[in-house]
Order: sequence, then C-alpha cells, then structure tokens
Amino acid sequence: MIDEILRVEQIETDIYRGPSYPSVLRRTFGGQVAGQALVSATRTVPAEFGVHSLHGYFLRPGDPDLPTVFLVDRIRDGRSFATRRVTGVQRGEAIFSMSASFHIAGDEGIEHQDRMPPVIAPDDIADRRDTVSGSDRALFAEWENFDIRIVPRDQMELSDYLVAQQRVWFRYRHRLPDDPVSHICVLAYMSDMTLLGSASAIHRDERVQSASLDHAMWFLRPFRADEWLLYDQTSPSAGHGRALTQGRLFDQRGRMVAAVTQEGLARTISDPAVQGIPMRTEEQ
Repeated sequence: MIDEILRVEQIETDIYRGPSYPSVLRRTFGGQVAGQALVSATRTVPAEFGVHSLHGYFLRPGDPDLPTVFLVDRIRDGRSFATRRVTGVQRGEAIFSMSASFHIAGDEGIEHQDRMPPVIAPDDIADRRDTVSGSDRALFAEWENFDIRIVPRDQMELSDYLVAQQRVWFRYRHRLPDDPVSHICVLAYMSDMTLLGSASAIHRDERVQSASLDHAMWFLRPFRADEWLLYDQTSPSAGHGRALTQGRLFDQRGRMVAAVTQEGLARTISDPAVQGIPMRTEEQ
C-alpha cells in the first residue's frame, strides 16, 4: 500500500528514513525514492506552504532491500516561498538528490492552460492487471494498487508535429486521505510510471535498456490521485543512449494539474537477458 511506502520516519532533526518495500526490481523504483524524499521535505515546512515543483537526480541505483535515509537542508524560508534540498543516502553514498520549492497559495495572476487532448474514456480500456503476462505480470502485481491503462495507439488522435506520443490513464485504486500533500506525494510516486515508455512508442521492434536519470515536476492545480488522471506523454528527442520525455497531467474535467519532464537512459540492447526494467530472478 502506498501509505506504507511513503511512511517516512523522523530519526533526527531534518533526517528521515524511508522504508524498503518488497520489489521484483533490481534497483529501487525511482518514484519511491522521489516520493519519500518529497514527504521528508514537506515535514520541514509550515502547513500553509504547498509544494509547487521538484527537480531530482537519480545518482546511483538504490538497493530495494535497504531503507533510504533522507537528509533535508533548509535552503530558504521566505514569506511566500520556501526551498528545501534533500539527499537520499544508502550505505553512506548519495543515490538521489532533489530540490523542492514551496509556495503559499493565494497570489493573483494571469491564468491559462493547454487543452486536454481528445482521448477515449478509461473505462473503455481493459484493466492491465487482467491482460499483462510474463515479467510484466510480476511488475504490475507489485503495482496492483495502481490502475494503469495505456490508450491503444490505434485509438489515439496523433499530432503530425510530435514524433513519439503515448497516453495513459492512471489512478490509485483506494481512497486516499483528503490532505492535498498525500495526493501530491502519491502523484510524485506515480509520475515515474510509464513515462520513459513514451520514448519507445515508435521503436516497437527495438529492445531498450531504460532507467530514470533525472525528474522534474510542477504541481499546477489541486487534484486527487485516487481519481482518473490522463498522463499525456511525448518524447521530443532521443539519441546518444538517452531519451527526453515530457508529460502533462489532466483530470477528467480537462484541468491541467501537473507537468513532468524526465530524461532517461535509452540504450539499445541485443542480449535477451537484459531487461528494459531490470527484474530479479531466482538466481540473483
């Protein structure tokens, strides 16, 4: 359950520990590290400050069998904005670094947003946990509390100006607390799901080794992570073993609630033993 994953423990002033969670992955899922780091940062700011952005770097592969210690630096405490820097540590080495910015809501200003793209309803797409097989089944069993439905490509309205496109409906399957911070931290966890896959949307015959390198996220409007959100994903460029991906998140009313940019490893591979998402085997 996501509340167990994000239940960080304070062990000293501005020092927190995120629990390990049983995983089929060889390295700690990036969304887990980012979500736990964000929870740690929010513990150090007054309640009236809400997070509006984060920028993270995945420095080393995490060990999913170990807890992660998060060190929070209070970079700035202003009247309208606060900034925190968080470092995730395992075995004395930094595996993740993140800056998070917080803002007191209520400022007046201009307002606009892109329109939500046309898309079929999530209820018209089969639940993936009923259709996946093989190694994918092990991964999605780990994520069984998340309802993830990739829009079939033949049912997408594609833009001629975007080279690689993918759309995904997702939500947390169970009711979450009404606290907005809970939904933001859960979405930070979820935002690492499927995004790098948009880079492979037009390379179906290529085997790709993928891993998150960095992750930036902006929270634009209130939302609930336990209600359907459309993840409109694109990959504007890939090359030199890396892929740039972008995502816009809309609720079912068409409000743009968040935006994500991520660069990831995207190496082509020929060894069938190498997985795009490295999984554990009985031999390991």
